[in-house]
Amino acid sequence: MTPLSNRNNQNAKPQVSFKQEPYLMANAVFAGVIFLIILYTAIFSPEKNNYPVACIHEKITGEPCSSCGLSHSLSLILRGRIDEAYSWNENGMAVFIFFVSQLIFRIFFSRIYIRYPGLHKQLIITDIIGSFIIFLLAFMPFIVSILKWI
Repeated sequence: MTPLSNRNNQNAKPQVSFKQEPYLMANAVFAGVIFLIILYTAIFSPEKNNYPVACIHEKITGEPCSSCGLSHSLSLILRGRIDEAYSWNENGMAVFIFFVSQLIFRIFFSRIYIRYPGLHKQLIITDIIGSFIIFLLAFMPFIVSILKWI
């Protein structure tokens, strides 16, 4: 009969070291950046128009670009003023959904990565493909606009 301490060690799941897992580190960094973007849209107010980042394209050319009004739009969406958000930038909702979904994905996929070590490769491939598709859906109007401008 094996001692109880050996049985507990045999049944224990392998510990995943956060620092030794690039995927988990990347997820943490991405989640932090996304959180900061959401915080930015929450802090700066569309009423006060106190956004510190101005549109460089509009400053140089005097013409608005496809991302003009995006900060206003995201701030208004966060405040629940959806109709008004669309008037600032019609692509704001897609970008907002992208960021929120990516924040959820970072948390969800990290938990699965830790819980099921045998699925690492499949999980990373699924994450990359899914995130790329969502990125294209959200940012295609901006990509097309840039390509037309070039």
